[in-house]
Amino acid sequence: MEAVKAPAERPAPSAFQSILFQNPEKYPAAETAGEPDCFGDLNLDQTMASLTSGRDEYELLGYFHTSLTDVDDIAYRHEIMRDLEGPALASRIRSFAESMAAMRKHLVQAQKLHYRLQQESWFLTAVDTYCGCVAELSEFLSQGGVKSRGMQAFAAFLVDYVASPRFQELRNKVRTLNDDLATVHYCVFLVGDGFRVHRYRDETDYSAEVEEAFAKFRQGNAKDYRSKLNDWIEMNHVEEKILEFVSQLWPEIFGRLAQFFQSEWGVFPDGKIVTFDRQVQFYLAYAEHMRRMEKVGLSFSYPVVSAKDKSVRAMDAFDIALAAKLAADGGRVVSNDFELSGKERILVVSGPNQGGKTTFSRTFGQMHCLASLGLPVPGRETRLFLFGTIFTHFEREEDITNLRGKLQDDLVRVHEILSRATPRSIVIMNEIFTSTTLQDATFLSEKVMDRIMKLDLICVWVTFIHELSRLGEKTVSMVSTVDPANPDKRTYKVVRKEASGRSYAMSIAEKYGLTEERLKERIGK
Repeated sequence: MEAVKAPAERPAPSAFQSILFQNPEKYPAAETAGEPDCFGDLNLDQTMASLTSGRDEYELLGYFHTSLTDVDDIAYRHEIMRDLEGPALASRIRSFAESMAAMRKHLVQAQKLHYRLQQESWFLTAVDTYCGCVAELSEFLSQGGVKSRGMQAFAAFLVDYVASPRFQELRNKVRTLNDDLATVHYCVFLVGDGFRVHRYRDETDYSAEVEEAFAKFRQGNAKDYRSKLNDWIEMNHVEEKILEFVSQLWPEIFGRLAQFFQSEWGVFPDGKIVTFDRQVQFYLAYAEHMRRMEKVGLSFSYPVVSAKDKSVRAMDAFDIALAAKLAADGGRVVSNDFELSGKERILVVSGPNQGGKTTFSRTFGQMHCLASLGLPVPGRETRLFLFGTIFTHFEREEDITNLRGKLQDDLVRVHEILSRATPRSIVIMNEIFTSTTLQDATFLSEKVMDRIMKLDLICVWVTFIHELSRLGEKTVSMVSTVDPANPDKRTYKVVRKEASGRSYAMSIAEKYGLTEERLKERIGK
């Protein structure tokens, strides 16, 4: 992927707050943000569902729903994504995440258990896992190699945290308890229908003597008739009693374990480390999604993003939601180019039905949404606009509950969009006013287009009214193409060229000899 120029200025390590946000206070609702209105029309809801599949515990959707509002915030994420392109760092972060997930499972299990000594054991394992993975990640990051502001700040924070008296005390307590518990050896004597527990005193291991005595009867590899006993997490009442007696034989060790549990439960782990573990999944999820499509030859790039310059451009851009499906099924993905420069603001897309026009409009919207999340976008040589809001108007089935006809519904929706839009908005219109006459549709479309141009909005307008592409210097005509030798075969390529106004239905009729003239000739014969 192409390079992105990173700002030279680096924050102080102590300033680390989040691996996703330079200034988390700018995005207070990020964790619980709802789905943007445009996601359904752009099929980004499908992409987000795919990205977060298998990562439900991290609750990432809010982050994927929150667009960044500052170009430098986007650069902050670009830098981190580029760091994670390094296989060593990505592998280390995934290993860290797996250990943190194991820690959480142990904590959840400890909370479910009813027997205190077993709770304490599971909790000790959780803290041990945490200390180990944090120390390992700190050591790796302290060796350098990360270039992003976010990763450098987190590395500095982690080194300070691991060296802190708090962490060192926690780790030493865990080590000491594990070492002391490893010295606990005991024997269980069955006495009638009861049992006794005492310390192990070098008693003979009779299992070894029994195996030695019967070794002479072994002939070849005999079938193993032993049944495997289930290793249940929950202890039965006999096991609980044995453990209770063991704890009474080593009261000092188990006393310290109980004190450790009481003092640390609910206190560890560190909040910033937990947040990092959750938020870094945002990058890992998208990187994995990209890799699957890059394997079939599709390209992603880091876009140049501007909040002022409305020039936009992309080469080999594609619909990320459709591409994911086609890549999984072995299908072919068709990419397209687009560009708006100078005073150009509106791409007017016309051409035959089922020719890829709607997919093209979705691609344009998807790329801007993904760019606003600080993520690489589908395509090459990309330059995109940091919008305020994306408004979409795609055809919908009539809603009988609102008692509006199709035309009235179109007018209401378009009026709402234009009343809310600002010069920083992007509007994507897909086949509006199709329920009225061509004359009325043209009249209404020209009025809407005039308003869009006055607001200086970036817009993609898919339409059957090719005259809209010639309304002024802000409009650019793009046409979905067909195979010249076979007009009923769609190429799904949308190219920048003058709309011809040609009726593709007529060209197909000509191909198959179904025009009025040909039919009259055949009937006359």
